[in-house]
Formats: sequence, structure tokens, C-alpha cells
Amino acid sequence: MEVVNFNFFGNSKWVSTVASIWIQCTSGSLYTFSIYSQTLKSTQHYDQSTLDIVSVSKDIGVNAGVLSGLLYDFLARTTSTAPWLVHFLGSAQCFLGYFLMWAAVAGLFPPVPVPLMCFFMFLAAHAQSFFNTSNVVTGVHNFPHNSGTIVGIMKGFLGLSGAILIQVYRTIFNNNPMSYLLMLALLPPINALLLMWFVRIHHTHEWEERKYLNIFSVMALIVAAYLMAVIILENILSLQSLVRIFILVALLLLLASLLCIAFKAHEKSSDRSSENLLDERSELIVEPGPLDTTEKEDARQDSFKYQRLNMQLGENRNLFQAVKTVNFWMLFISMACGMGSGLATVNNLGQVGESLGYTSHETTSLVSLWSIWNFLGRFGAGYVSDYYLHTRGWARPLFMVITLLMMSIGHVVIVSGIPGSLYAGSILVGICYGSQWSLMPTITSEIFGVGNMGSIFNTISIASPVGSYIFSVRVVGYIYDKEASQGNTCFGTHCFMFSFLIMASATILGSLSALGLFLRTKNFYGQVILRRSQNIQLRSEEIKL
Repeated sequence: MEVVNFNFFGNSKWVSTVASIWIQCTSGSLYTFSIYSQTLKSTQHYDQSTLDIVSVSKDIGVNAGVLSGLLYDFLARTTSTAPWLVHFLGSAQCFLGYFLMWAAVAGLFPPVPVPLMCFFMFLAAHAQSFFNTSNVVTGVHNFPHNSGTIVGIMKGFLGLSGAILIQVYRTIFNNNPMSYLLMLALLPPINALLLMWFVRIHHTHEWEERKYLNIFSVMALIVAAYLMAVIILENILSLQSLVRIFILVALLLLLASLLCIAFKAHEKSSDRSSENLLDERSELIVEPGPLDTTEKEDARQDSFKYQRLNMQLGENRNLFQAVKTVNFWMLFISMACGMGSGLATVNNLGQVGESLGYTSHETTSLVSLWSIWNFLGRFGAGYVSDYYLHTRGWARPLFMVITLLMMSIGHVVIVSGIPGSLYAGSILVGICYGSQWSLMPTITSEIFGVGNMGSIFNTISIASPVGSYIFSVRVVGYIYDKEASQGNTCFGTHCFMFSFLIMASATILGSLSALGLFLRTKNFYGQVILRRSQNIQLRSEEIKL
């Protein structure tokens, strides 16, 4: 029995998946910036533009993940334990960044210069790129033929992590932002260091993979629904400490139940023969039986067409080869518009709520709800795009076009002045923002190959801080300070209206760029990616038999 348990924990892709999910659950501290931004602003005597500069350094850090991608890709070629070192380096940066930030806010040393505070924030944020790269890319390696779903799950739990961390914060620290910064310096690093040993690459395929990934997806939806119910309850009632403790324990039990799913999946796979896969970008050979001459010729023609389209799209290109393609820059522009405007929204959610007359408790709830919408976008876009790709052959960039257009509507709704518009607008923007984080890595792995996915998708992610700097500092911060009439504070819809109209226009531009990518890759998805999924389905049926 002991040997079985050792094999289960050490040699199971399902345990690796659960460990990655648990790490993701504490990695999204950056989405809770609004919780401590006002404390940071007051203790360090910042105006809104300066605070936005600090927030942009956060966005740069989390998206400047090229180093983590290059390191992961290099290690993955030689060992299945590549994620360990990447997680360790992320833990070190997370602790150092948040600890120094807490020390500055707590007054352990005088107010630090803005560049130094930006460096602290950059370190803390850069850690997330290491956690995220290790968990997402390992998931794609382990489930290459369900990449959209596994990326959606990983990115989804990362989106939920903001709401999870806020529940820990409200239960233990009772609305003390300074203590919350210290918690962020300790909880995510310790969690990653304990779990990183179980995250590894497994080159195996099991015929019921989709079934158990769907169960993980259902559990993600249950956790999201639970968190949403808790947030709504907190807005209606004043919860006592014992009730909050019960809520947190129930949440932890829900997350712990994922291990039961992993055990069941591993047990099932142990009863069947699993096989080592060929390179995930190679054609799988299916031999159902003798073929006549016409069928053989059709097969050769299909294989030739498959290889030719692969070469045209540049599959398995390295970073430098990918950067030279038009597809890379179309994806980059779309992400700069979508992710940049989304980050500008969440970074300024507290100030937008204040200008529109929302209480601090309501804005905190908005940040928690943003995590839910972020999750729904990340999870939903991955799952839905996988479904329509496999069943109808719809090219994945089409969903990027749709979500960016919806995001532009959300920006307009936020500053419309209608009662409750901030809630409605943040739902649209949050879902569509999360969708980009699920769609972009998956599209990258499909049109450029999984071999160098870590470095390529992290390079495209740089579009996010580029867009965030433009929209947060040059647009939102500048216009807010110009409109402020009472010191550093502004009240009314005019504070942010013009800014959000500019961001709405930018997301329309991003959708046009995504439309160009869709038209360029439509045949590739219809003839290559769809064919690959059909081949893996046939092979799965063979394994089942």
C-alpha cells in the first residue's frame, strides 16, 4: 500500500495538476492591489499618477516573464523536473518584494524613493510570472491535446486566487492592509515551496483524460460559485469571526477535494495501459486496418497538406523565429489593447468606485468579484474554444475577436453613470480580460508549437504592461489628476469618463487585429489542428479497446 501511495504522489500527472492548481490559488496577489493601494498612497505620500506608476511596475514585473520562459524551456528539454527551479526562484522573489514593501509601509525605514518602491513591486510581481509559467506550460506538456481546457483551469484558479486571498485576509487580519502585505510575503512562497516537488512533466496519454479534466472544470465552477455566494453574503450581512472561520475552512475543504479526483483518475489509468507519446507536434499514426489504394493516396495527400500548413504557420519555431512573423505581432497588438485596458481598470477600481460614491467595503467586494469574473473568462474561454474547435473546427482567434468587442462595451458601461453600472461594467471587462489570458497562451502553443511555448507566450505577455502603462499612466492617471478639484481626489463620472472611452476605442482596435489573425489562421485550424484532435480521438479509442 505504501508503494502505491508513493507512486501515486510521485509519478502521477493528476497529482501534478492538483499541486499546480493549489499553487495558482495563492499566486494572484497582484489582482488585490486595490486592497492596499490606498495605504501605500497615504503612507508614502503619493498622488494618483505616482500610484499608477507603481502599479505599472507591477504589471511590467508579472508580464516580463521571458526569463522564466527561457529557463523553463531549457530545463524541460533535459529533465521532467524543470518546474522545481522555476518555482523556487519565484518564491524567493515573492518573499523579498512583498517583505520590503511591508517594511516600508510599516515605517521600519523612512518613505522610500518612488523608483525603489517600483523595484519592490516589480520583484513581487515578477514572481507570479515564474509560478504561472511553470504551472501553465507543465499543464500543456501533460495534456497537449486538451490545451485550451488545461490552460483555462490553471488560469481560472489564478483568477480566483484574488478572492481566495481576500477571504484569508478578512478572516485572519480583519481589514488590516499592512498585515495583508506581510501575509503576501509569506503565504504564496511557503505554499509553492511545499508543493513544487509534485509538479513535473509526464509524457503519457490516458484515454479518459477529457473526462477527468471536465470534473476538474466542474470543481472550479463550484469553487467560483461558493466564493461569489460568500461575497454577496458579506455585502448583505455583517459576519462574525466564527462564521468567517467556518467559511474559510469550507473553502479549503473544497480545494482539498481536488486530490480525491486526482486519486480516482490515477487509479483508473493504472488499470489500463498508458503509453509514451511521440512529440506532441508530430503526426500520430493510426492503423485501423488494410487500406485500398485510393484511401492510401488520400492519407498521403492529407499528410502532405498537414506538413505544408505546419511549415507555413511556423510550428515549433523558437522565440527569435516567432518574433519575425506577422501572426506574432497581430497577437501582440490584440493583447496590448485588451490586457492593457483590463489592467488599467482593475488597478483603478478603488479610485473609480470612490469617485462614483461607492464605500470602501463595496470597492473591496468589487475587487473580490473581479476575481470571479476573471476566473469565468479564463476558464470559459479555454473550455468553450476547445469545444467549438474540436466539434466544429472554429479557429480559436475568433473568440478573441468576440471578447475584445464585448470588453469595449464594458468600458462604456462603467462610466455611463447608470446606478450599478460599475458592477455591470466590471463583469463584462473582467470576463473578457480573463479570456485573453486563456486564449493567448493556447493560440501561441498551436501556431508556434509547444517546444518553446514558455519563452514565446511570455514575450507576447509584455504587451500587457505596455498597454497598462499607456492606459494607466498616460491616460487614466493623467486625466484623473487634471480633473481633480480637491487636492488629489476627484468625484463624479467626469473623473474617468474620457479615459474609459479611449480604452473602449483601443479594444475595438485590438479586435480588428485579432480578426486579421483569425483570417490568416482559419485554414490552419480547420485542416491541421482539427485533424490532430481527430487523430488523438482515434488513438484514444484504440487504447480504450
